[in-house]
Amino acid sequence: MLVDDHGIMRDGIKALLQRNPEFIIAGEVGSGEECLRVYNVHKPDLVVMDIGLPGLDGIDITAELKRRHPAAKVLILSMYDDDYTVFRAIQAGARGFALKRASDIGDLRDALQTVASGGFYLGSCVPDKLFGRIQASGAQNGANLPLLERLSARERQVFRLIAEGKTSKEVATFLNLTVQTIRSYRKTLMSKLEVHNVASITKLALACGLVNNPASASEDEGQGNNLPHSRRHGPIR
Repeated sequence: MLVDDHGIMRDGIKALLQRNPEFIIAGEVGSGEECLRVYNVHKPDLVVMDIGLPGLDGIDITAELKRRHPAAKVLILSMYDDDYTVFRAIQAGARGFALKRASDIGDLRDALQTVASGGFYLGSCVPDKLFGRIQASGAQNGANLPLLERLSARERQVFRLIAEGKTSKEVATFLNLTVQTIRSYRKTLMSKLEVHNVASITKLALACGLVNNPASASEDEGQGNNLPHSRRHGPIR
């Protein structure tokens, strides 16, 4: 299944994949919400996920998809290759990461085949230093991780939506959770991030490049309430 909000990009990926009869497009969607809904219908063997989606980004959607369907296999195909983005993708449960601009049909086929067969793929865009960090991440202490890496996948989802100006009720509706549960997540993530109000959350999200044009939250919401041994890709042991 292809998840990308740009139809032209989906068409380009489809054109590449249609040269290889082993790949069949089970579905294509333009948002994370559609991804979660359509996945339930088709149960595809592999999801090719863009990051720059409206609402929750592709990494947050990957985390939510893995929460609902632990066996889901996701390959992130992105324009972004900064260390934090790659690290977030792997933390969210993606089994592969490749750059759109670097991927020709050979690279894409290699990535798809590796992930579909149960392996783990990191394209050449991932530097040695970051690869080593990913390998060692399981043994790291949370206090030594960058600030946002202290958050769980669900907490990062709530963090992003709050930073975009959504109220607890709106976040609860979007994530299909209760308002009380969202408020509990807010309290926990604020404590972990050492912030006390929505304005501080928004400022932090802007500094990290997670949001570009956050909306203003309502006044009542603004109060402080082992990876594989292979260098690039290979089977998971």
